[in-house]
Amino acid sequence: MHRRQFLQHSAAVAALPALAPLAAWTPGAGPLLQSARTPLQVNGDRLNGWLARFDRIGRTAGGINRVAYSEADLAGRAFTLELYTQSGLTARVDAAGNIIARVPGTDPSLPPILMGSHVDSVTDGGNFDGPVGSFAAIEVARTLAEQRRRLAHPLEVVVWQNEEGGTIGSKITVGLLTDADLDKVARSGKTVREGIGLIGGDVARLREARRTRGDIACYFELHIEQGGLLEKANRQIGVVEGIVGLRWFEVTITGFANHAGATPMDQRQDAMLAAAKFTVAVNEAIRGEPGRQVATVGRVNVTPNTTNVIPGQVVLTVDLRDLDQGTIDRFTQRFEQLGREIGAATQTTFRFAQVVNSTPAISDPRLLQAIETSASSLGLTHQRMPSGAGHDAQEVAHIAPMAMIFVPSVGGISHSPKEFSRAADITNGANVLLNAVVTADAALR
Repeated sequence: MHRRQFLQHSAAVAALPALAPLAAWTPGAGPLLQSARTPLQVNGDRLNGWLARFDRIGRTAGGINRVAYSEADLAGRAFTLELYTQSGLTARVDAAGNIIARVPGTDPSLPPILMGSHVDSVTDGGNFDGPVGSFAAIEVARTLAEQRRRLAHPLEVVVWQNEEGGTIGSKITVGLLTDADLDKVARSGKTVREGIGLIGGDVARLREARRTRGDIACYFELHIEQGGLLEKANRQIGVVEGIVGLRWFEVTITGFANHAGATPMDQRQDAMLAAAKFTVAVNEAIRGEPGRQVATVGRVNVTPNTTNVIPGQVVLTVDLRDLDQGTIDRFTQRFEQLGREIGAATQTTFRFAQVVNSTPAISDPRLLQAIETSASSLGLTHQRMPSGAGHDAQEVAHIAPMAMIFVPSVGGISHSPKEFSRAADITNGANVLLNAVVTADAALR
């Protein structure tokens, strides 16, 4: 499992307070859980203590920097491996670099229930995006062991590698990563190919990490919301209906560069003016219909980008998202029509190129019901909602039923040093995860 390699990078971990070990527990030590009269409870203080200690790894003046394959990422993975060990879980690193531990179930013919998240971060990010779900999954497995609760299904706890760089670990698992993707450069400056070897994986054996439909009973992921809907609605739990589809366009607007002082206003082919009109039109189109669709013009490159020259070309990006594929397709056509109309009015041309196109991932109804039943049994307020951000669950959905649980982000802030979720909310989310896993174990037999 290449554990020694990780521990060489864990100087930050060595300085942290020791974790209390779990008493030995072996399969067969307790009865199969058929149903729970009262909800099970995780050790919330322990879980939040892990998160507090983890905050020290990769902490810089600008925020948390545990970008994939960096020294801080290696130290974070070493800390996570120690959590597995201290929780009585035997972890391995698969060929893709994902960290996985398996608890046998009472029925070896059943596929495993999978739960987890990631521990890498964005540049100058926060400590909750990813680790909340990863550490909660470890805590759920530990709680079940401590209470001598056995599931019929095997239970697997996974920490995916390089989620922030494009859900790399989960993409490998479901067979969606290409050879070209392996040569992309991560934020750490290392290629994905180099990074996989550095974290204990093996690029030559990636097929061994593959899973196909039927290999996993279901997948649960707990995550911070990364938005403000729960806080605004004063709800404790988000029951994620699905993860939105994403379509990115690169739009090239071509006009004619000319002298800014000598060219009359009615004789211009101003690409920047066309880009401005298009940006406003995209916003008005999205806001003009009821629904939860969103679109963003996020990057603009102007040529020649000079004070005294009329812009001859603009290249901009559009980020379009919704939970309904038909809505995405319809707005794609609408944006292209807007380009033609604005191009005719400004004597410019619009060319659209799709650069990213991911379909919505819809949560499994049985798992949604398990989450809602769990939240209700715990007396927690909850609501259904989409995820506007991508997650590893979106990749797993290609091969297995999945669902996600959200807990509130204070102020709706994420991917920021100010990212914060309250300890009570994190404990609530872990308790919902625990009881949802138990409920799904019975429902999926």
